[in-house]
Amino acid sequence: MLGIELTPEHPVSRLGELGAHAETAGFDTIFCSSHYNNRDPFVALDRIARRTDSARLGPGVANPYDTHPLALAGKVATLDEASDGRAVFGLGPGDPSTLRNLGVERDRGLSATLQAFKDAQRVWAGERVTRDGVHTAVDAGLNFEPPQGADVPVYVGGEGPHMCRMAGKHADGLLFNGSHPDDLAWARDRVEEGKTDRPAERGGFELAAYASVSVAEDEDVARAAARPPVAFIASGAAPPVLDRHGIDSATAAAIGDDIASGEFEAAFERVTEPMIDAFCMAGSPNAVATRAANVLEHADSLVVGSPLGPDVETAIELAGETLS
Repeated sequence: MLGIELTPEHPVSRLGELGAHAETAGFDTIFCSSHYNNRDPFVALDRIARRTDSARLGPGVANPYDTHPLALAGKVATLDEASDGRAVFGLGPGDPSTLRNLGVERDRGLSATLQAFKDAQRVWAGERVTRDGVHTAVDAGLNFEPPQGADVPVYVGGEGPHMCRMAGKHADGLLFNGSHPDDLAWARDRVEEGKTDRPAERGGFELAAYASVSVAEDEDVARAAARPPVAFIASGAAPPVLDRHGIDSATAAAIGDDIASGEFEAAFERVTEPMIDAFCMAGSPNAVATRAANVLEHADSLVVGSPLGPDVETAIELAGETLS
């Protein structure tokens, strides 16, 4: 997989154009990020489906807190139908700073994620679900079946050790939010631990580096454009990840507080150069290509994530030329 993330910060008509541009540039999978305060990713993905022919499409990633998991299953099934069987289901516990705006204290993220996609697979197969747990359901099911049936690929989005192991055991892939080879080496070890309990009938598994990328001919401009996504990544990074890169946890926490308060510029100003080095592939095409090659020593594939670059269309072209 050579994937790309398109953020619904743009009008959906433009996202359709960017999706077509990405497919032409060589990207075979297109994810739309999913946050309540941006445009609806499924509307955006439908527009992208209309403008593309073969690229797989899915949320990157939806969460089981702001939408009931079985409602998410229906949305993904609809996307699968609209795209003639090209849907993928990216699912994870969600961004804690953004969920805090909704009064959601993200709890039992692994259980919530696992239950959500297992129940989705059941209703895609035509079953009905009754459940007590992190989420509840009573005789819930869909009135239609997606073209892929229960075989819509499920990619877990997560970074913690237990989430990585769970993905290795249960999912089709892991979208690991990481841009640094040290982080992907660590993720590979955790995935392999989970795969020791993976049933053979579950098939292959893909560890994808869901990497923040900012590429431009001018390296300084590319690094400046990396500050917003790096702020979100740093604010949600687990303490061991911060320690691995020598990043002050109090600064990361302050960034998260700024984001939750809507003080985005203040959050972006707190981002340090070591944070950019740790959490983004930022720089010239050659610099990005070198970092990507180092990451792919440990990952199976790459998803080029936000911000892409200071100019989105140009960044899609540069990334496609550099990485495909």
